[in-house]
Amino acid sequence: MADVHLPGTLTPLFAGLTRRLDVDAGTVDEAIGQLEQRWPGLRDRLCEPGRLRTHIHVYVDRERATLDTQLEPRSRVDVIAAISGG
Repeated sequence: MADVHLPGTLTPLFAGLTRRLDVDAGTVDEAIGQLEQRWPGLRDRLCEPGRLRTHIHVYVDRERATLDTQLEPRSRVDVIAAISGG
């Protein structure tokens, strides 16, 4: 199972969502799909059709990732929401 870490900005939007979860998935896209099944609407916060949103960065084992990035059984997946403004 991949060890998924989510930004704190998501947890208030979805009841029962925690910042850290174990997800059994083969790719980043599959992991997001499993989260979507448990918390409908979460995929829309992270993705636009076919790719991650511009302000969302995903790292798998400290390497920048895309939706197609493969996950190993104990991969660490960090989802980071970029913050902008002034």
